[in-house]
Amino acid sequence: MPSRTKKTKKTGTAFRAAGMFAALTAVTLALGGCGRLDTTAPSTARAKAATDTRAVAFGTADCREVKCIALTFDAGPSEHSARLLDILKEKQVPATFFLLGRRHIEKYPELVRRMADEGHEVASHTWTHRILTRIPPDEIREELERPNDAIARLTGRRPTLMRPPQGRTDDTVHDICRELGLSEVLWTVTAKDYQTTDSGLITRRVLKQASRDGIILLHDLYDGTVPAVPGIIDALKERGYVFVTVPQLLAPGRAEPDEVYR
Repeated sequence: MPSRTKKTKKTGTAFRAAGMFAALTAVTLALGGCGRLDTTAPSTARAKAATDTRAVAFGTADCREVKCIALTFDAGPSEHSARLLDILKEKQVPATFFLLGRRHIEKYPELVRRMADEGHEVASHTWTHRILTRIPPDEIREELERPNDAIARLTGRRPTLMRPPQGRTDDTVHDICRELGLSEVLWTVTAKDYQTTDSGLITRRVLKQASRDGIILLHDLYDGTVPAVPGIIDALKERGYVFVTVPQLLAPGRAEPDEVYR
């Protein structure tokens, strides 16, 4: 599945064509990239909270009672993020953003602040999108700590969630995440939006896979994705879904650093 590239004068797309996200070609393999580690469903996290005195407050809904789903966006901020935030604000939908550091957080610090200020969950997708299972522990730590430091400086809040590139994790990555207080978050729905500029196709793929407690993976840096978002939101609301952030999906449970959520 070669990643989509095309010649364009747009800075963001030209950067993609340069190959930064060639690694995303295997993104659909990610759910199998979790190695020997088990994953925890949102419903399990909520059930555990029954005996947890640290249970957290609900967000926009009690997902034990209503049909919740989480929109998540990887690899931003990008040239399209401002428009995406406008759409989410108009639709009154919270999202979870797994941000890259180099050339993203660095380039669009004002968008990182805006994401936090408008009630979205701001999390990490590493500094340079290196595959964590292929690098030594000290480099894994750097990939995780640098975006967290940058996000904390911009928002005043250190991320507690991360998404490993391509969803690839193993015991070493898991142990370092736990050491750094980070929970790993995978997904249940992928639109493969790195393959196409067809917003209608992206919408259909999401709607076909959507289910209760779903975690939808999208990338706002691809040209077809943000135009698909309004239709995705409207269609899922018509089906009775309530949109929440990933932490809200787990409430009254909380994301634990020793868990991988999917």
